[in-house]
Amino acid sequence: MASRLALLCPGQGAQHAAMFDMARTDPAAAALLDMLVTQAGFAESLDAILADDALLFANRYAQPLVVAATLANWNALADDLPEPALVAGYSIGEVAAYAVAGALPPADAVALARARAELMDACLRASPGQALLAVSGLPVATVEAQLRRHDFHLAIVTGEDSLIAGGRAESAAGLENALLATGARTSRLAVEVASHTPFMAGAVAPLAAALGGRSLRDPQVPVLSGISAERISHKSKAIEHLSRQVAETILWRDCMDALVEAGITVALELGPGAGLSRMLQARHPQIATRSVADFRSLEGVRAWLARHVE
Repeated sequence: MASRLALLCPGQGAQHAAMFDMARTDPAAAALLDMLVTQAGFAESLDAILADDALLFANRYAQPLVVAATLANWNALADDLPEPALVAGYSIGEVAAYAVAGALPPADAVALARARAELMDACLRASPGQALLAVSGLPVATVEAQLRRHDFHLAIVTGEDSLIAGGRAESAAGLENALLATGARTSRLAVEVASHTPFMAGAVAPLAAALGGRSLRDPQVPVLSGISAERISHKSKAIEHLSRQVAETILWRDCMDALVEAGITVALELGPGAGLSRMLQARHPQIATRSVADFRSLEGVRAWLARHVE
């Protein structure tokens, strides 16, 4: 059976000071990266941002830099890959996914990521004191009942008994205690924006307008919608789903299942980080899955792909 490749584009959380190093070993990818960072127009230099976690994990820098890193890795590897059958992105990774799928120029994707971050930060200023909480060990439906009691919302569903919830920081301790008492495991994420919840509702309409003002076109390869796991092939649907997802639950569990339904046999996470590939490997071990971050060189990535992609 012929292999079918999916590309995975990560969200925030795994960025680090060396996340551009592998892409920079490819001259074309290095030139693209320099262009993307220059056009992003950051107030601080890239070296200063990478050296300071407070900056690197701040929304206004993290979102565009994660997209830039993902697209630089894709640029370095694209000529060695067959056309993917699907592209999927997690949170801000969905913006990168549309660029990988040929629907957005890389510079527009990074600019859109920066606009998205600014709109989300504006929602935080309008309603300060937000938090994200990772929860596992209980069925999602059971956790949802506790979330409603503590003014929290489902942000991302990653498994049958694992999720991320967003809500008011002042209510987080009470929610954690209630969940721990029923056998769940919890951890507070180092994020102060309750993304993918109604706290971000104010960003939806302006983000849709920003998308409409960019050179977005129909993707050449279907992109999985984070909020529905359906395959998006048209610009109008892309605008709708990309704007809605900042304030609606990401169904990453369903996206992973959709890869199987589409006959995907190989999946490569473009990095930074390897969280998506690990989740997919655990849920669907029959799919040969790795991340660029698992390798020490682009040659190592290419060698693995050569063994698995026909």
